[in-house]
Amino acid sequence: MTPRAAPHRVSPSDAGASGGASVTARESGNAVVEFLAVTLVVLVPLVYLVLLLARVQAASYAVSVAAREAARVYVSGPANGQPLARAEAAARLAFEDHGFATPGNLQVECSAQPCLTPDATVRVHVRYEVALPLVPDVVADALPLAVPVEAGFVAAVEGFGG
Repeated sequence: MTPRAAPHRVSPSDAGASGGASVTARESGNAVVEFLAVTLVVLVPLVYLVLLLARVQAASYAVSVAAREAARVYVSGPANGQPLARAEAAARLAFEDHGFATPGNLQVECSAQPCLTPDATVRVHVRYEVALPLVPDVVADALPLAVPVEAGFVAAVEGFGG
């Protein structure tokens, strides 16, 4: 029977003497490449998602303010003062205030005819589509290229008229 040798354990001080230096020299620069690869795979889509969500949130605020202000302007003026044109101008200002060059789609519905009859209500509905940035038109058939955002507001016409 031959005696077995005890397993050799390497201490931290022995590893740096010979074996550790050669492994480090062969893998020099790999950590930087791995870090850059992980950053590109994880961080770039994350930044894109954050920017897209910020744009959708801005559109959400814009349509909400546009609907509210358009309805208020529509019911507050005189009946012969072109209320629709004033409502569209108010909606356009709300979109410009939130960084959108083009206003959304504005629809006005009245509960009575004529629209500004005392004690009637006016419902304004605004819809805007936020375009997805950097998405090629080739994928338009398989993927929607815009996120729709919409809001509505109901305003009452004064009971005593304007």
